[in-house]
Amino acid sequence: MHRYLIFYKPHNVLSQFTDESQTQERQTLKNYIPVPLVYPVGRLDQDSEGLMLLTNHGSLQHRLSDPKFEHPRTYWVQVERIPTDELLEPLRKGIQIQHYKTRSAIVTLLPQEPTLPPRDPPVRFRKTVPTAWLEVTLTEGHNRQVRKMTAAIGFPTLRLVRVAIGHLRLEGLAPGQWRDLTDEELAPLLKLNQRSRFQ
Repeated sequence: MHRYLIFYKPHNVLSQFTDESQTQERQTLKNYIPVPLVYPVGRLDQDSEGLMLLTNHGSLQHRLSDPKFEHPRTYWVQVERIPTDELLEPLRKGIQIQHYKTRSAIVTLLPQEPTLPPRDPPVRFRKTVPTAWLEVTLTEGHNRQVRKMTAAIGFPTLRLVRVAIGHLRLEGLAPGQWRDLTDEELAPLLKLNQRSRFQ
């Protein structure tokens, strides 16, 4: 039987069920999710937070992870200092990062700080450096991509929270909580998966 879960990954938790580190004790998905044989669709860095989708449905996992299908993911990103709209334009058009150029992204400056649970530990606060929040929607997922993108235009990321994967949203979950998808949430994913088999 297939299972489909969403999970609010807290900060400082690995997005896998095992930890290969021999030197330190780190929390993994196993500390939160007692469901056997489900696997994450994509990853979130240890120092990032937010929405993860887990399933044991192999073809759907592949469909949502494969970059060629351009499945959107949305993040709220706290950055140092306050960028102008003009300075964000390279992120929208695609920016060179190391060995690749990012796809165009949807990037907006949020008018105010979003409502999120406090992070543990909190983000380092400096009175002399203002911060801003961006909403960034990508259709690809290179390693630490959002952090590299904001650093490339001179606005380092302080906090990163994934708030959506396609139509799935983080609302209603607290950090560390998970639940099964509803039939309404699942239906578009199964339809997407069915369609991709004929592409």
